[in-house]
Amino acid sequence: MSSLIIIPARMASTRLPGKPLADIAGRPMIVHVAERARESGIGRVAVATDTQEVADAVEKAGFDAVMTRSDHESGSDRIFEALGKLDPQGVCERVINLQGDLPTIAPEDIRAVAGPLDDPGIDIATLGVEITDEAEKTNPNVVKIVGAPLPADASRLRALYFTRATAPWGEGPLYHHVGIYAYRRAALERFVSLPPSVLERRERLEQLRALEAGMRIDAQIVASVPLGVDTPEDLEKARIRLLAETDM
Repeated sequence: MSSLIIIPARMASTRLPGKPLADIAGRPMIVHVAERARESGIGRVAVATDTQEVADAVEKAGFDAVMTRSDHESGSDRIFEALGKLDPQGVCERVINLQGDLPTIAPEDIRAVAGPLDDPGIDIATLGVEITDEAEKTNPNVVKIVGAPLPADASRLRALYFTRATAPWGEGPLYHHVGIYAYRRAALERFVSLPPSVLERRERLEQLRALEAGMRIDAQIVASVPLGVDTPEDLEKARIRLLAETDM
C-alpha cells in the first residue's frame, strides 16, 4: 500500500510556546521529526501546519509543507485536511499521523506502526511499549492499552480500551500507549466525521471514539517509548540525547 507520513505542527503550545521551531542541535525540532520519518523509508513525508514560519523552516530543510486551518481541534483533523491537499486524487492508501514533538523516535518504530495494516481487518494501527517503571503504572499521564494478544503474533495487541487508570487488573504486563497512528484512508475519513464520544470526553483520549464506533485498532509492541517534548525540561533532555547521537 502507498503511504504518506503527515506530521501536524502547531505553534500554540501552552507549556512550550513555539515548540515546533525549538532549536535542537542546530535544527528546529520539527525538522528532526521529519528526518526520522524520511529515514523510515515508508513513504512521502509532509508537515501540516497553520503557521508560515513552520512551513518555511520545513521547506528550507527540503521537506513538503502544507498550510491548514488554525481552528482544528485535533491532529487527526489537521492531517485529514492536509491529506486532501497533498493527495486529492486519492492515490495514497494509508496515512501515518506522526506527532511533531517526537524528535528522538526511532525510524524503525515508524515503520512498525504501518505493519498491522497489512491485515485487511484492521482500521487503525498504533504502538505500545511494556511498562517497566512501577511509577508509570499509576501515572494518569501515561496512557495504557488494554488489549488482547493475537494468537498468531504475541508482539501485537488487539486494542479493547485505552485508559489513564492502571489497567488491566491482576498479574501480567501493562502497556504504555505511544501516540503515533497509521490509518487506512477510509478509516481516517470515517473517524474525523464522527462526533466526540462519551468515553473519549471522559478519558480525554481521542482514540476511544474509534473503538466506540466499532473500528478495530491493533497495537504493535516495540522496545522503547520515544521522548515526547512538552516542557522546557523535556526539550533539554532531547537536546542532550540528540547532541550525544551527533557526537557518536
